[in-house]
Amino acid sequence: MKCPCNPEKLYKDCCKKVHQDIFNATTARELMRSRYSAFVLGDIDYLSKSHHSSTRPSKRDDKETARWTKTVEWVKLDVINHTAGTVSDSTGTVYFKAFFIENGSVQIIEENSRFCKEKDHWVYLDAQG
Repeated sequence: MKCPCNPEKLYKDCCKKVHQDIFNATTARELMRSRYSAFVLGDIDYLSKSHHSSTRPSKRDDKETARWTKTVEWVKLDVINHTAGTVSDSTGTVYFKAFFIENGSVQIIEENSRFCKEKDHWVYLDAQG
């Protein structure tokens, strides 16, 4: 199976490693890509685990997200830019566009996501305005 975050790679060689062990995401960009793949695959447990504890959605929100992920068809991910977020950093941002089809119409999530390290691994914090 091709990886949802990058169809030039196999899932087993890309995001699967991070989905199985979050410590395999050594950069904010890798974590962001793994979260996109988790949305595509409907892996709500991973989305929760990779979300900062202070901004993590509730179980009810997780159920709504799970329902929603089954109603859309993901098209592609474009990572446009990132700042910091390297192995030696503790914070970073990733600016991206995620394309999906909902109700027969192409939609785009465009976001500058903030990431930080919590318990020595990368997590999604929030979106910058």
